[in-house]
Amino acid sequence: MKREIKTTNDGSKTLFINDLNENYHSHHGALQEAEHVFIKNGLNLINDCEINILELGFGTGLNVLVTINEYLKTDKNHVINYFSLEKYPINESEVKDLAYFELFDNPEFKNIYQKIHLADWEKSVEIISGFNLKKIECDFFDLKNIDLPEINLVYFDCFGARVQPDLWEKPLFELVADKMAINGLLTTYSSKGSVRRILQELNFQVEKKQGPPGKREMINAIKL
Repeated sequence: MKREIKTTNDGSKTLFINDLNENYHSHHGALQEAEHVFIKNGLNLINDCEINILELGFGTGLNVLVTINEYLKTDKNHVINYFSLEKYPINESEVKDLAYFELFDNPEFKNIYQKIHLADWEKSVEIISGFNLKKIECDFFDLKNIDLPEINLVYFDCFGARVQPDLWEKPLFELVADKMAINGLLTTYSSKGSVRRILQELNFQVEKKQGPPGKREMINAIKL
């Protein structure tokens, strides 16, 4: 897929896929979208001492970085195991041009950013003490064949239904639900009525939340 770098309204960058006419992130702000959807309405709502996160998909690695940034604000008496699926990894040039470490004041973030992207696929790598990352190169529907611990938190960050409608239908949500612990949380930028109904059918308690800038609503769903 041909991709190009674009700058979003909050100054952070994203990738744009010409053939699909689709951004990896909201043009209103890549960073503020990630922090609002996956940190404020995701990670910050989980209190387990060991948090297993499943991300669909890895994309530019921004969600990993904002998760580490939030983890460093805590007393770090818990462990995060982060599992991220991606079918089309970005290349070295794109990693360099995105330069997400520049968005954070912490001088260690350049090294952390590089370590995230240099981490071998299919292997669990300790990025910082207490934070383990495993990147898995696969189609999302291969999830059924992937051995994971019970997942406490899902970052459902697939491309939009306009370009990949099959990723927002029941079969994939069933696969995700099967990997989740009871009371596990799924958070996504989407607020589609069909997604809410699917999740309710799969025995999730679904709540509409205020969306990130530029989007009125988003979804949180707790597995019952």
